[in-house]
Amino acid sequence: MSAQPQLAPSAQDMAERVARAWDALLSDWLPQVTDPDFGMFDALDAAGRPDFQSDKTILAQARMLFSLSHLALVRDGDPRLVTLAKRQAGALAAYRKAPGLYRRAVRRDGAPTGCAADEIARSYDQAFVLLGLATWNRIAPSDATELEIEACWTAIGSHLTDVHTGLLVEDDSVVDAAAPNAPPRAQNPHMHLYEACLQAFEMTGSAVWLDRAAGLRSHALLHFLDKETGSVREWIAPDLSDLPGTEGSRREPGHQCEWSWLLRREAGFSGNASLHDLASRLMDFADRHGFAQSGPMRGAALDAVSATGKVQEPTFLLWPQTEAIKVFAQHHADGDAFAGERAKSLMTLVFDRWFSGTPLWINRVDSGGAILWRECLTRLFYHLALALTEGARAGLWAAPHRT
Repeated sequence: MSAQPQLAPSAQDMAERVARAWDALLSDWLPQVTDPDFGMFDALDAAGRPDFQSDKTILAQARMLFSLSHLALVRDGDPRLVTLAKRQAGALAAYRKAPGLYRRAVRRDGAPTGCAADEIARSYDQAFVLLGLATWNRIAPSDATELEIEACWTAIGSHLTDVHTGLLVEDDSVVDAAAPNAPPRAQNPHMHLYEACLQAFEMTGSAVWLDRAAGLRSHALLHFLDKETGSVREWIAPDLSDLPGTEGSRREPGHQCEWSWLLRREAGFSGNASLHDLASRLMDFADRHGFAQSGPMRGAALDAVSATGKVQEPTFLLWPQTEAIKVFAQHHADGDAFAGERAKSLMTLVFDRWFSGTPLWINRVDSGGAILWRECLTRLFYHLALALTEGARAGLWAAPHRT
């Protein structure tokens, strides 16, 4: 079983800390990361300053479109967030290289970088474009956005899907996905495209998106689910066999939590109770092997373990903590009080280890809590926003209110 969490904070202390976090994110970080010329900066340095020379990725921009749109909905149409989301939706045009297909990166001003590696369209990135557009279209519905959402879905099928296996390929430069030198197949793009389809269903109520989500989930887990251990593989070989060594054995506790959260979300939409059983298996694996058992990081989600539960990376990125908080909050909403205590304890640990003593947040710490990666990455706001709003949805703390 997982380690017992640190003692949960009092309700008042939790409320105060969450309120301070929202204030830091929306009043301090958001103005700093917003580039007055175009889109959002991809990162702030350890002093909270942007790098004016760095390129901007579609991943960061699309995640910010989703996050701003999501928070605008949570905050009852907050005009400031709606304005920023509209601006962000417009910024995506600089990345569009074909209908529904988006290049990896552009220069700070939105111009092409001239680098071939930045012209590729990655399946992982496309999932977030779809996630962002589907959420923005709930706020400001338009025929143009609706058409682009469908174009994005079509482009994923025609440019980023292996016709022989139906699995996503890494990017649109892959010619033969089964070639020995082709990139490994990754579960992560499938998981986030599944997420985007579930979000599109929630935003529209259209059954086609729930059908698409179910098809993606079923096909992805057919290949990536390790039935013996009840865990999801990170990668498989181009020929769909198990990868040898640590890559093939790698299991990321954050992704076990994320898959579990999504499966339970689909079950809530569809009434498919069998998905709860699968979600529980994934969380059983995470609980047995994926959380620190002792020391300053007790209760935190590890970066990586093996299929047999051996720790592969005894370090702690921020994003796995947020995925654990999301699924704990989900369990709390279903009546599991202990899960709620775990969510609050882990949120407190996040404030103590990833926020304390920094201008905003940092990305990675070691087993003693020492900072390993200070950079404040814009793409992580997506994880933080969802963890905080899922906790609020479950009644563990307050949602951000309009000011």
